[in-house]
Order: sequence, then structure tokens, then C-alpha cells
Amino acid sequence: MPSLLLVEDDPSVRSTLTTFLELEGYGVEAVSSTSEALERLSSASYPIVISDIYIDERTGIDVLNAARSADPSCAVILMSARGSMETVMAATRGGAFEYLAKPFELDSLLEVVKRAESALSADEEDEDVETEEPLETEMIGSSSKLVEIYKMISRVAPTDALVLIEGETGTGKELIAHMLHANSLRAQAPFIPVDCGAIPEGIIESELFGHVKGAFTGAATDAPGLIAQSHGGTLFLDEVGELPLNMQTRLLRFLQQKEVRPVGGTKPLAVDARVIAATNRDLREMVKAKTFREDLFYRLNVVNLKLPPLRERRDDIPALLRHFLDKHSPRLKTKVTVSPEAFSLLTRYRWPGNIREMENLVLQLLSLYPGETVRPEMLPGQVVEEGPAPVISEPGELPLSLREYEVMAVRRALSRCKGDVIAASRLLEVGKSTLYRRIGELKIDLEAFKERQPEA
Repeated sequence: MPSLLLVEDDPSVRSTLTTFLELEGYGVEAVSSTSEALERLSSASYPIVISDIYIDERTGIDVLNAARSADPSCAVILMSARGSMETVMAATRGGAFEYLAKPFELDSLLEVVKRAESALSADEEDEDVETEEPLETEMIGSSSKLVEIYKMISRVAPTDALVLIEGETGTGKELIAHMLHANSLRAQAPFIPVDCGAIPEGIIESELFGHVKGAFTGAATDAPGLIAQSHGGTLFLDEVGELPLNMQTRLLRFLQQKEVRPVGGTKPLAVDARVIAATNRDLREMVKAKTFREDLFYRLNVVNLKLPPLRERRDDIPALLRHFLDKHSPRLKTKVTVSPEAFSLLTRYRWPGNIREMENLVLQLLSLYPGETVRPEMLPGQVVEEGPAPVISEPGELPLSLREYEVMAVRRALSRCKGDVIAASRLLEVGKSTLYRRIGELKIDLEAFKERQPEA
């Protein structure tokens, strides 16, 4: 088993990971700061390095760069509870072997370490990636599902692979398309969005493929279509499932031949464009129903990105709400605060309209209650009807995150059970080992509860 270098400033997490990896047979050298890590890396070589990203005045990216500079074959595994597109892109460009979003299952870490070990034994070296500054994006969130999307984007963006983005209305499909374009080799070329469901059927052919002078009544001049305008850049086909069947046939021909023939024209025009498509419909069911061409579906579905609805990434809801409040308050020259009880209702709400619905609700609150504190009765009926919010024992201006709710629940269970983890696990309806792991990850002092009286 190879020796590993572990860089983690949280003592409970560091101790948990060290013990776990040593029980699996690995030698572990654990340090708590980037300065210690860089000092070790300057004098010793480690085949595998595991590092948190946000540690002190320097970051895990510095550890990554130092480890890869000392040994290009070193497999660096980065961890963070505050993942973002920028950190994932920096990790990918720096040659990180894997990026894990905290909290994660220990078995997930072990699986990554074993993959790194196998890669080392097979002499598979990661290729260094050019370190360009990533463009700013507005994708907000660091939940594990969103981090997986970031990782996929970082891998696919530099290629010309066709991408099909699937997701409910309002999940941010066009934003993902912009991110793919902004982080591609075509970033300086045009990004041409096409709303396939908004163009009237009578003119969609001319809009997409262009026309020559005299092709039809009113065609006074030659006009390039949207596809031709995307030459050298990216063509984004939003709601591609809305295309009529005859247009699907023409689109398929463009994807196969890389050329378009304008309406009324005789000569095809070569077009070099990367194609990204998006849909909120189930194209597989449409293929079965004969309303979407099967060959076009497979042509578009080279890389599939499935965006989770907001109800499946609730960890991101507080950050998104704060983001929209900060974004629109200056523009509307007003601001509101949200009471903990109202914020709790907002985090429990299912958000059927996803991020778009949330942004519209924030605009509504800013417009209706300028300068006020939003209470539950001020929220729309559908939000309140989701059910009562859990009782918050520590009110404040800022709402509690889901992590803070979890800390409260675990602390209360331990208090009532006088520190008996087995009894507390039954109360919380989780496994004993899971509760032990979460106690360590949440930095809860278990010994303190063994001397306390249970709460009334």
C-alpha cells in the first residue's frame, strides 16, 4: 500500500480520515496547514495526496500544483464543502485526479483512492491542462449533484462534442450552455441561442437556414440563417423537442454534413459550429411516439447533462436566495430581510418552477415589502401550503442552512440520550456508524453530552 499525504485543517475530519485509511492498510502522513504540506512535498514524494481546498491563507490548489510539480504522476484528490465551477475548473486544469464534495461517504473516498492506486500501478499519468483563467459564471451552489455537473462541464467544455442538456423548466439549461461555451476553445466566437419553440413554423426554415434574395415574397436581400451565424462558435438549440419533423430532418443533415442550404439557394454553405441542445421534454418517449426522429436523438445525445430540479439540491437553496436578494436589491434600490420562519418555509418548498420561480419570487418580495422583514404570512399561498416549518430555536437575521439544522437535530438527540450514540441513532432513525461519522464531520463534541441532563 502506498503512503498518502493528507492535508485537512479540521482536526475531527483529519482524525476520522486518517483512522479510516490506516484501517484500510494505507500509511498516512496527516498535516493541518498548507505550509506543512508544501514543506513535506519539497522534501518527499507521495504517490497520492488528499487535500481540502479551503485551508488557510493558501489553498488546496497550491498543494495540487506543488505535488504535481514535484511528481507529475502524483494523484491529487481534492475535497471541499464549498465547491464552485471556478474551483472545479482550477482543479481540473491543474491535473487533479478527482474532486469530492463534502460531506461524502468514506467508501466513496476509498473507491477514489483505489482508482488512483490502480492508475499509478498501470503508469497512467494525467496530462497537464493549460491554466487559463476561468470566466466568471452565475451558477450558484455547491451541492454534490451540482459539483458533478461542474466536473462534467470541465471535462466536456474544451471538446467539440455535441451535448444534450435535459432538465425541467427553469433549472438553468441555457446558463449551462453558456458555461460550456465560455470554457471552450470557441469562447471568443459567437454564441447563437435559438428558441426552437418560439419561432413560428412558417418562418422557422428561413430563420435557421437563411434565404437568398427572391426566395419568397418579401425576401429582398440574401439573409444568413442562425446556423450560419454560429460559424466558428456555438449553436445552442433550446427546447429542441419543439422542432417540427421536417425541420428535424434538415437539422440532422446539417449535423451530418456540416453544411446548410439557404431557402431558394443552390449552393450549400459550410458551417463549423459546436452544437449544444436542451430540452425539458422526454425525447426518448417522443421517439417512441414517432414525434422526434430517433437518429436525430442519438446524434444530439453524445454527452448527456441532466440538470437536477431545485427540490433535489436543497442544500443550494439558501445560497440561491441570498444571491438573488443581493443581485436585485441594488437595482430596485430597496432590500428586505427574511425571518428565520419564512426562510425555513422557502427551503421546504418544492419550487416546481425551479430557479426561475425563485428569482421571480425574490423580485415580488422586494417590490411588495421594501425595507420590511418578510414573515410567513407575506409569502405566496403555495409556499405556506407546503407544510409548517420546523421550529427554529436560535432566531437571527440570517436563516439556518441544512447543515445547521442537522447539527441542531444531532445535538438534541445526543442531549436527550445523555451522549448514548446507539440510543440517539434510534431516535434519529439512522445507522450507528452513520451517526458516528456525522458527529465527526459536524464537529460535535460527543463527550460534552455525557455529562448533560436531557432537555425538558
